[in-house]
Amino acid sequence: LICPVILIQVTRLKCGSFIFALRVNHTMCDTIGLVQFLTAMGEIARGALVPSVLPVWQRELLTARHPPRITCTHHEYDQVPDTKSTIIPLDDMVHKSFFFGSKEVKNLRKLVPPQLQKCSTLELLTACIWRCRTIAISPGPEEEMRILFVVNARNRFSHPLPDGYYGNAFVFSAAISTAESLCKKPLEYALELVMKTKSNVTEEYVKS
Repeated sequence: LICPVILIQVTRLKCGSFIFALRVNHTMCDTIGLVQFLTAMGEIARGALVPSVLPVWQRELLTARHPPRITCTHHEYDQVPDTKSTIIPLDDMVHKSFFFGSKEVKNLRKLVPPQLQKCSTLELLTACIWRCRTIAISPGPEEEMRILFVVNARNRFSHPLPDGYYGNAFVFSAAISTAESLCKKPLEYALELVMKTKSNVTEEYVKS
């Protein structure tokens, strides 16, 4: 590996505080694994002899099948041609921040039918932003619009990964729609696509 597995830097300030900086090689762990590592460091710093959650290596749990067998469609690895939606000039780009608090999320949920109310806030906002961005850049009606997101696969197996597993168990998944459908159909259309794409991440999908 060209990049070190982990780098830690502590900068002590005159006021007595300190800055903790960390760099991790993503081939070693994902965000959940990193949080587990930081929690363990904090526990040991406070005097614990062992962390409350013991680390689990067991990388063989996610070993690829031999021989490989592709049984699912993986749009996240498609080669996407350069289009209006992928190449956006920056000279007239406007920077603006949008904050979604409980009130804004509640108002968004009013646009969703009862059968989709079980959606998470992340799924709802993902669908909303995907749709709004598509409307903003005005692509051709038949242009293919994609949104790529990360799914935690830890509990997607018939035998879930152990609690202490800190390896990279995140997988990518991609939702696809034509620009016309995304812009003209209601928010629930985009939301259904996001939820379905996320639910498609099964054990078979990960191994495929």
